[in-house]
Amino acid sequence: MIAVIDYGMGNLRSVQKALERVGQDARITRSAVEIADAAGVVLPGVGAFRDCMHNLDRLGLLGPIRQAIGSGKPFLGICLGLQVLFTVSEEFGVCEGLGVFAGRVVRFPADLPDPAAQTAGARLKVPHMGWNRIEKRSEPAALAGIATGAYFYFVHSYYVQPEDPAIIATTTDYGLEFVSSVARDNLFACQFHPEKSQRVGLELLRNFGGMVTGKRAA
Repeated sequence: MIAVIDYGMGNLRSVQKALERVGQDARITRSAVEIADAAGVVLPGVGAFRDCMHNLDRLGLLGPIRQAIGSGKPFLGICLGLQVLFTVSEEFGVCEGLGVFAGRVVRFPADLPDPAAQTAGARLKVPHMGWNRIEKRSEPAALAGIATGAYFYFVHSYYVQPEDPAIIATTTDYGLEFVSSVARDNLFACQFHPEKSQRVGLELLRNFGGMVTGKRAA
């Protein structure tokens, strides 16, 4: 069973349905026992970093998440579920995260030039919303069979800045090059939404399911 952590934020049902579509038993839960018993864990989410950390703390889920990651079971963070793995976020003032990875979560600058615009001085919109490419920097199991240059769906105003470049799995360009996913051992976390990314997103979730079951896609 894959536990999809429910802390009151995010499109939980769409993540669950996407995992079920690739043959996984996915259950939405906020039970520490079910998270501990699960073979894999997914932390999805959209919204504000501070609200996320407050809800996780209020529901007693900070410890179970850290324990799940430390146990070695496959763990997938999506969007806000990536950002809260880092030390601190600058969203609405400095707020501490889970501290699984050293680094900060920062906002896209408001003055990023739009190279595709016909009007001089045009700026890219924030949030970064829509389809964009990934450039692979490593080959984690979650990205097996997914080519560099593949398109995924993004919705975010903030991005992560890891201190350790060794964890960077992919980068993406949006007026600047930012880290769009990270990987270390059993953990993969992405800024994009695989559950909204059609075929290539399902391929990533299928790979994650293979990490959980121990069966890799052919």
